Amino acid sequence: MSIKDYFVSLFKGIHSLIKGMEVTGKELVTPKVTEQYPENRATLKIPERFRATLTLIYDENGNHKCIACRTCERNCPNGTIHIDTRMVDLPGGKKKQKLDKYIYDLGSCTFCDLCVTTCPTHALEFSNDFEQAVFRREALVKQLNYLPEKDEPVAPAAPAAPAKPAAAAGQAAQPVAPKNEENNEKQE
Repeated sequence: MSIKDYFVSLFKGIHSLIKGMEVTGKELVTPKVTEQYPENRATLKIPERFRATLTLIYDENGNHKCIACRTCERNCPNGTIHIDTRMVDLPGGKKKQKLDKYIYDLGSCTFCDLCVTTCPTHALEFSNDFEQAVFRREALVKQLNYLPEKDEPVAPAAPAAPAKPAAAAGQAAQPVAPKNEENNEKQE
């Protein structure tokens, strides 16, 4: 290493040190901003796009738009969402899946927004409620469908054919004992 290279590297080091001290010096004279968090809850501004907790969107009648298609559950990278469904008979003999439980684990959520953006009915959104501190991890597991789902009105069934009188059929009417556990235990 020559003397010229030594002094060039020395001056580069000093130049770098001065640049760093310049940034530090600017921070020394700027006004300090300290959040007084618990006291300023009323004036605290949370950004609109902040993602805090996942919620189902309910309308004014207490209905949500979730059709239990499980798209959000499949797209969740951590398995944070678990959906339980039940089958419901519709008028006309068709069956449909209905949402039974929408379980969301806030503790393992990465707030990636994949569930919200892929929902076909736009039934999900992130709220701005950031205060989610709890003492037990189990308290972070939440059921999002907290309102009971209203059943669809059932169409009246077709009237049944009138039963033939027992005497006319030539058979005596015999009462049928209801089957329950007590009758089964007595018979054994």
